[in-house]
Amino acid sequence: MTAITAAVRSLGGDFPAEAFGRTYRLWPHTGDFSALFTWDDLNGIIARHRLEPPRLRLFNDGTQVPQHAYTHPVVSKRHTVWHRIEPANLHHQLKDGASLVLDAVDALHPGVENLAEALERHFRTDVQVNLYASWTAKEGFGVHFDDHDVVVVQLEGAKRWKIYEPTRIDPLRVDIEAPDPPDGDPVTEITLRAGDMLYLPRGWWHAVAATEGRSLHLTCGLKPATGADLLSWLADQLRASATVRATLPYFASADEQSTYVETLRKEFAEALHGRVIEEFVKSRGTMDPGRPMPSLPFVDGIPADESLRVRLTATGAWYTVDGQGRVVFSAGGQEWTFAAPVLDVIKPLIQGSTSTLGDLAVSSSLPVGQVAALVTELVVADIAAVSWRK
Repeated sequence: MTAITAAVRSLGGDFPAEAFGRTYRLWPHTGDFSALFTWDDLNGIIARHRLEPPRLRLFNDGTQVPQHAYTHPVVSKRHTVWHRIEPANLHHQLKDGASLVLDAVDALHPGVENLAEALERHFRTDVQVNLYASWTAKEGFGVHFDDHDVVVVQLEGAKRWKIYEPTRIDPLRVDIEAPDPPDGDPVTEITLRAGDMLYLPRGWWHAVAATEGRSLHLTCGLKPATGADLLSWLADQLRASATVRATLPYFASADEQSTYVETLRKEFAEALHGRVIEEFVKSRGTMDPGRPMPSLPFVDGIPADESLRVRLTATGAWYTVDGQGRVVFSAGGQEWTFAAPVLDVIKPLIQGSTSTLGDLAVSSSLPVGQVAALVTELVVADIAAVSWRK
């Protein structure tokens, strides 16, 4: 079992119903994450990418370290300015107690991207993975909360987490008030060690520090759908109604206004039927563009080469089978209707598999040329990618 499979499996069972969005949960000894992202990976990314703040930043005792303390500006021949990391000064800041944060490392590292995609399929929501590295017991950020849920994967070392109950339940990124800071003791204090995993819902306050020398961990930020998201989506769906599209009768009599509001209320109540949440989640997933990737050098269609590997880049893809046995496939805001044998092509891709055209042809009993034509259509729609990579 791979580390990613172990992590996702841990998030199954009773967790979605009993803890997800409600309370923290710790999974000790989840798996060996040491190979998922290494110090060499971090060194290479810092050396080879132009990571302007806030993509890469340092914090010490809750204060962001000025960029000029560990970089210097470089003017390119095209007159753009970027900041080159000075390794010795970076080392000095980290030795002095700063914590290093690298945002969206899933867009820079294939293994972390695979973890993010697996979590996106599992939770049916967008995921961004940030990396945190620290060397001392100083708290880089102090006591704070996040406006999104997090799954924390400890890669190396140990990190002490002081966790406090929320002072505002389910705060939003765009909210009408800010939570008050906690004034009591933490509800728990947890030390994450290599191979441990922690889930923390949004709004739970926490303070984090390394406890035994250097520490490296990934924080996977989840953006679960909220009631506000559902209502916004529903408002768009209701634009089909003449009542919703009508000009508000603010110049009409009080009785006419009441009649309009009652009609609007009834239509809204009917739209809030028992399966509206599932409909919304499916729609949200199938509209998500995912993580598009080119399929170079194949700019003029995918050849019928059995060894070529294909994967979906839209993790919210969905399919149903209609009354005539046809496969109705939705992804990236588009929809296709395919003959029944295509199900054996679509299904493993939706589950996150990377498959060769040859394997898909065998499983579906379709000629490899037809599979290549189907994959070409998905590549043109920006929801799939093809490569030779094993």
